[in-house]
Amino acid sequence: MSPARHHEHPDAADIAMPRVLFALSDPLRLGMVHHLADAEGEVDSRELGPDLPKSTLTHHTKLLRESGLTWTRGEGRQCLIRLRRDDLDARFPGLLDAVLEGSEPESDTEE
Repeated sequence: MSPARHHEHPDAADIAMPRVLFALSDPLRLGMVHHLADAEGEVDSRELGPDLPKSTLTHHTKLLRESGLTWTRGEGRQCLIRLRRDDLDARFPGLLDAVLEGSEPESDTEE
């Protein structure tokens, strides 16, 4: 039996605004954060980028985790990811909501 994977996460007090904003600056990662916010719970990492190569998905989810935006835990062969909304709201009140509201994917096309 292989040992459980351990993922490093920054403490809530160590989440830094520049790292959060950098992580959110990429459209792919921003889309992943939207997906996590809509899910309101843990999501299998493969749901965040089903068409992405595994290495690309791993890179982006690692950056989200290391910036403090997400929490990752391994369960069997899955990596379950959730948004660290409480930590982010305590550290930077209103930031996550403002980013998510200001970057809503367009659902209606203009005529």
